[in-house]
Amino acid sequence: MALEIQNFPDDFGPHFKNFHELMARKVREILLVSSLYDACILEEDCRLAERIINEYRGLNLSQPPRLTWVSSAEEALETLDKQKFDMVITMLHLADMDAFAFGREIKKRKPDLPVILLGHNALPPDFSLRMAQDAGIDRVFVWSGDSELLLAIVKSTEDAMNVTHDTETSGVRVILLIEDSPLYRSAILPILYRQVVTQTQALMEEGLNEEHRLLTMRARPKILVAENYEQALELFERYKPYLLGIISDVRFPHGGELDENAGVEFLTKAKREVPDLPILLTSSEPANREKADAIPALFSDKNSPSLLTEIKAFFINHLGFGDFVFRLPNGSEVARVSNVRALEQILPGIPNESFYYHWSRNDFSRWLFARTETLLASIMRPLSDADFSGQVDSMRDFLIGNLKARRKWRQKGVVADFDAREFDPETDFLKIGQGSLGGKARGLAFVATLLQRNPELHKKFASVNIIVPKTLVLTTEAFNSFIDANDLRSFAKVDLSDEEIADVFLKADFPIWVRDNLRAYLEQVNYPLAIRSSGLLEDAKFRAYAGLYSTYMIPNNSSSLDERLDDLVTAIKLVYASTYFRSPKAFGKRVGLRTEDEKMAVIVQQLIGERFGDSFYPAISGVAQSHNYYPFDRMKPEEGIATIALGLGRMVMEGEQTLRFSPKYPQLLPQFSVVEDMLKNSQQSFYALNMSQECRLVSFSEDCTLEKRQVVDALDEHPVRLLTSTYIPAEKRIRDDGFVPGHKIVTFAQVLKYKSFPLAEILQDVLRTAQDGMACPVELEFSVHMPQQADQIPEFAFLQLRPMSARAELIEVYISDEELKQSFCVSHSALGNTSRDDMLDIIYVKPDVFDKSRTVDIAREISLLNAKLFEADRPYLLIGPGRWGSADRWLGIPVKWADIHGVGAVVEAAMPEAKVEPSQGSHFFHNVTTLGINYFTVTENGEDILDWDWLTSLPLAEETRHVAHVALEKPFNLKVDGRKSLGAITAANGWLRSKGE
Repeated sequence: MALEIQNFPDDFGPHFKNFHELMARKVREILLVSSLYDACILEEDCRLAERIINEYRGLNLSQPPRLTWVSSAEEALETLDKQKFDMVITMLHLADMDAFAFGREIKKRKPDLPVILLGHNALPPDFSLRMAQDAGIDRVFVWSGDSELLLAIVKSTEDAMNVTHDTETSGVRVILLIEDSPLYRSAILPILYRQVVTQTQALMEEGLNEEHRLLTMRARPKILVAENYEQALELFERYKPYLLGIISDVRFPHGGELDENAGVEFLTKAKREVPDLPILLTSSEPANREKADAIPALFSDKNSPSLLTEIKAFFINHLGFGDFVFRLPNGSEVARVSNVRALEQILPGIPNESFYYHWSRNDFSRWLFARTETLLASIMRPLSDADFSGQVDSMRDFLIGNLKARRKWRQKGVVADFDAREFDPETDFLKIGQGSLGGKARGLAFVATLLQRNPELHKKFASVNIIVPKTLVLTTEAFNSFIDANDLRSFAKVDLSDEEIADVFLKADFPIWVRDNLRAYLEQVNYPLAIRSSGLLEDAKFRAYAGLYSTYMIPNNSSSLDERLDDLVTAIKLVYASTYFRSPKAFGKRVGLRTEDEKMAVIVQQLIGERFGDSFYPAISGVAQSHNYYPFDRMKPEEGIATIALGLGRMVMEGEQTLRFSPKYPQLLPQFSVVEDMLKNSQQSFYALNMSQECRLVSFSEDCTLEKRQVVDALDEHPVRLLTSTYIPAEKRIRDDGFVPGHKIVTFAQVLKYKSFPLAEILQDVLRTAQDGMACPVELEFSVHMPQQADQIPEFAFLQLRPMSARAELIEVYISDEELKQSFCVSHSALGNTSRDDMLDIIYVKPDVFDKSRTVDIAREISLLNAKLFEADRPYLLIGPGRWGSADRWLGIPVKWADIHGVGAVVEAAMPEAKVEPSQGSHFFHNVTTLGINYFTVTENGEDILDWDWLTSLPLAEETRHVAHVALEKPFNLKVDGRKSLGAITAANGWLRSKGE
């Protein structure tokens, strides 16, 4: 029988929630009760409080306890009444009360408060029997001046407090020590804790990030102490499923009397019930070794100078601490590994006889338990040969599969620290440096958390991998290192062109420590990469710098590692340089933020898609928003909107020819209402990454590695075939099939109508999940990979998640019918919610000389007028045809944000001889909405109005070849009713000529 590989969706939350719940009860306050003489001795032996603190710091333990000293039992009882303590340590000799009587007094007041007795010298032989009959003292130790004993006392007390919860909820392992002698207990217990802490520190080095490393300490094995047979039996029965091993003395109390054979009897019983349980018999009498052999058990002489070494060997060789050493049945070593990842990698090459030798002894589960991999170890432990019909290969495949599944689930939702020595290329999210991730990377990390916390999403869409692409983030620490080493911070204020700034940054020295890490990364990563900005201010909930910084894509396929590294470093430098480009500076001035305060992290991310010849691209890229600013027909604003394109997302981000739809109604497509619209409005070109060997990042332009391909030139490529329909001229209709002869049109029909990929359904669910998580409307960028190979699973990849700017709906705006009649501009697709009368200026594109081939010149002319008005602090109304901010100059005016950063409101008029959808989804549009700039879309629907005749009749303050500037004497009134998406702009009295006159 072959067992299924397990899934691990619940035990490791994105922030290791199980680990957070462990060791909930801590010893934080200790009351030390001793005579002045004993206190002086303790102070002489070691500065007690200082040594405890140093011991904790040295072992990377958190929150060392605080010591409060009092000199008498009476003072101690008074202090206990006033203050909360977690443990009392009392010396044997007190001036005013017997230590046992003192303990009983404490128990009367606080029955659960642990009371520890500390003696200076060896105690009487019958001391253990007296302890068993007295309820005042919980445990006795002998002080020898070793501060590690204090650590062991505290940790032993904490283990007893937390063991029930931690074993039952998380399967934490337990080591049982049976020792009645306070002297030997005081010698052995610190040794045990030293081994446990050393092991845990080694695991911390393997931790995914700092949080994981610190929390791993909480999952370490517990050490429980028994002083007689009855206590040992109770602990054994209660924690039998969690036992990692037992260390026992030979002689200790049994039935109220010292029993010379109690340890042998107990260990024999334990071995009979748990045959593979490692046990160690300790004794001060070497002759007892024969008794250990009869059990059988390992043996250590308490008086041996090598006791520490022998106990350490027991931990390493039998409890699973240290390396996993593969051996043959004759004991000869085959191989060894130091961590779980290495175990997974080496298992396929281990000889069958060695693998089965360890499998049959439960060595794998024991080693995993010792490494806090409790869930995986728990799966392995109960398995037998019968579960695999005795097939060693099946056992091996099961173990490897579970190790891989466990590793991948543990990494989900976690930002792991990059370690060049231990880099696992399958890790989903890594970071270099200890600075901030920046806004965009924070959004991606949040998405990873959402996906981890919503396993039902993966179950619902089991046929699709919903992922965040593999991501490496250079934190702001790398940016600071680069900027400071090259003295570049002054570029926040200098007035240079973007090209000049980029040139300086490209010539600057790159930090060696970052380059070395990137080299180690590229040694194992050879897929295409996107290098994206992640500034501190980027994708913030308010005033987000969306799309203002640079993004570069590199093929990363050169045979030379140095060339690939040079391209990656060049891209990172250019992203850094974009921090100080004109558009971010202009945006910062507009929102009152200083460019010098910005810090840039960089995302290095796997590019989603597939290679076709010398081109690499995804089937679909897009942007989806949970709030639709332009609903129509049956659509509601809260149902959201998506904009998609074939190929890379640059087509969407730059506002070029794309397709918009509501995920709720994916077949309701106004752009494709009739055949003529489909022929005119469908996507004709797409962006792809150039994968030819000659493609290098040698230019300042973000497009230098991209190619804009015509759809007609890619008809044989898989994504194009899937997403196109065929126009049949003879029938004057379009067939939703890209595999029949005829003229191809990108319609996405197979996806939106026939659901070959559940895009609309996924978008509905992820938008709802993300909006709930962010508690505000959201915008996400995504890619879809639809592989050629039938055995590969399609992917839906999150590329970015950011909050949408909240609409200012705090006031109720009312627009009367009379105002509508008197308005020179009316839009039923207006964005915002406001009433303002602070603008005197209007800049508009002259309709009589407008030429779509001259839109680049128009943008330049607008930029000149904008600069003058911005300098004079005069916000203005901007009016023109088509999409503002489109990268496709045939669809509108291709202004950058820096060209219009002084604008107060925008009117997007219908474009002559072109049906252009509104600018929803582009980076430009996001910045406009972020700043609360009202945006009017004037269509040719018969209800919207733009009185060009009146506008062009106004006297001009200034004009260029294509653009006019009007300066009014009185401000016009602009209103937007956000509830109805209705906007109206009315001129002041005396300026508006009557309609129809």
